[in-house]
Amino acid sequence: MRVGMGYDVHKLVEGRKLILGGVEIPHPLGLLGHSDADVLVHAIMDALLGAAALGDIGRHFPDTDSRYKGISSMKLLEHVRDLLEENGYVVENIDATVIAQKPKLRPYIEQMEENIAETLGIAKDQINIKATTEEGLGFTGTQQGISAQAVCLLNGFYESSVAVGGNCSGCSGCSKQNA
Repeated sequence: MRVGMGYDVHKLVEGRKLILGGVEIPHPLGLLGHSDADVLVHAIMDALLGAAALGDIGRHFPDTDSRYKGISSMKLLEHVRDLLEENGYVVENIDATVIAQKPKLRPYIEQMEENIAETLGIAKDQINIKATTEEGLGFTGTQQGISAQAVCLLNGFYESSVAVGGNCSGCSGCSKQNA
């Protein structure tokens, strides 16, 4: 069993889309970044990579690499999913919080959870996303930026609670299956 935590922050600016959890949210400001700047997915990726001792998103997707310019963070999350599988890990659960004064995120959270669960190949009830404000305090409270925090629990293939009869539930098979 391995625990990881992640944190990310991006500045709010004009002329960018606001994308959180793979959902485009109507708002006059968007997040500035090399990719689509999805702080929620970035925090989740860092939590997953950290739990697996695989570094961080800066190591895997440097902002100096033009391949990642404007890329969807959901595509990057697919790569993280593949890294976890290659290294013998399954996601048990993810809990994340987005900190933003505006906009209100409640109407979009279910879709965020569905997007992330689908991308990671996990059940929707293995991910929980919350949103909060900072009551007008700090850079998020004054709407200068948005931040996100995430924690996750990983298990190795052979210690996972999803193992059924020697096979992972829903798994199409892997090189570790007959090890």
